[in-house]
Amino acid sequence: MVGFGSIGQGVLPLLFRHIDVKPAQVVIVTGDENGRALAAEYGVEFLDTPLTAANHRELLEPRLAPGDFLINVSTDVSSAALIALCRQRGALYIDTCTEPWAGGYTDASVRARQRTNHALREEALALRRDCAGDAPTAILTHGANPGLVSHLLKQALLDLAADTGSSLDAPATREDWARLAHRLGVKVIHVAERDTQIARPRKAPGEFVNTWSVDGFVGESCQPAELGWGSHERHFPADGHRHESGSAAAIYLDRPGGSTLVRTWTPLAGPQHGLLITHSESISIADYLTLGESGRPDYRPTVLYAYHPCDDTVLSVRELAERNWAAPEKKRVVKDELVSGMDELGVLLMGHARGAYWYGSRLTVEEARRLAAHNSATSLQVTAPLMAGIVWALRNPRRGVVEPEEIDHAFVLEIARPYLGTLGGVYSDWTPLAGRGRLFPEDVDATDPWQFKNFRVS
Repeated sequence: MVGFGSIGQGVLPLLFRHIDVKPAQVVIVTGDENGRALAAEYGVEFLDTPLTAANHRELLEPRLAPGDFLINVSTDVSSAALIALCRQRGALYIDTCTEPWAGGYTDASVRARQRTNHALREEALALRRDCAGDAPTAILTHGANPGLVSHLLKQALLDLAADTGSSLDAPATREDWARLAHRLGVKVIHVAERDTQIARPRKAPGEFVNTWSVDGFVGESCQPAELGWGSHERHFPADGHRHESGSAAAIYLDRPGGSTLVRTWTPLAGPQHGLLITHSESISIADYLTLGESGRPDYRPTVLYAYHPCDDTVLSVRELAERNWAAPEKKRVVKDELVSGMDELGVLLMGHARGAYWYGSRLTVEEARRLAAHNSATSLQVTAPLMAGIVWALRNPRRGVVEPEEIDHAFVLEIARPYLGTLGGVYSDWTPLAGRGRLFPEDVDATDPWQFKNFRVS
């Protein structure tokens, strides 16, 4: 296991629950002392040595043999470099997001398009093209989101088909799923998340508080905002850019995701403003559901991640922006300090005959602690699908580089479901135009509520 922050610590007890593995078979390689006591509790080896481009092969090669498994839950370690090493050593691989080496998100000398998740995804997918699929399985981005949400999306599409009386042949291919989404009239998909967890003590001035990796979220917040660009869109953003190579499914904006707001909705919180944080699922889902030529699709939904983090993190991101995205000096990941709240994470499908349909997980911190040691609501929504992905890879060890959309969603949900609290769907008549213009005139497209310009907060 590379990295041992909140996700590594949360998945460790699940490994021993779901896989026949002995403590002596597990080695943790991480960049600091955080978690050493927990590793000792489970009797696993703990190596405090940060991985770099210069030393990662020297440290990992002796520990990787055919049939071994590298679980990458780190930040600032290149996913592509680890996948390439695992392939050479015959080892399996999984991560929860595609990472560059340290500084890759925030290096001001690097052009914005090179700091996008689109660029990181293309780098990883190039490894698939190199091996034609016959290689040790390497699962990309299989946490909560990206990861779990792609499986929630497939279940939501099946629910919507059943509830609208649409004829349904069980989708078996990428094109089948895309045709189903098209037939249902899905124009927009939000990964809509609201975190209401509260920790004691509360955030102090100048401190960045988060319910998962601070370094990971600061990096994401500094990246350009990205979204899958739908075939129904009529208003290309003035600050938007298309990519010059690779998938044409997504665009990026000349703004960091941490200061780009969009209107969204979740069942318990209702209407809210979420941060348009770049995530690979915005690209991979849009790409997966494309019909026709990628550059001029017959059908593709607009896909984006709309994230309302916990209140202390909202203030932390605001301070980060106020300081022109300089890394915070004081950082705190809260887990044991959490006293209440939940993480409401799901997919919001819009534009179809029923208006809007949210399907996802509502997990409280109390439930999470009962279900799995060393987890919060946020971490368990990541570690459960991560564990399911590990099991799938062990049963499918020669699939090469794989994205979440290419994995059997029913298999993943069967393993993850017991850890997700309340899992279900809710219909709504909400649109991003609801109540607009009541106090001030606004520039909206009233002929189609599902245009991106109606979601974006000016």
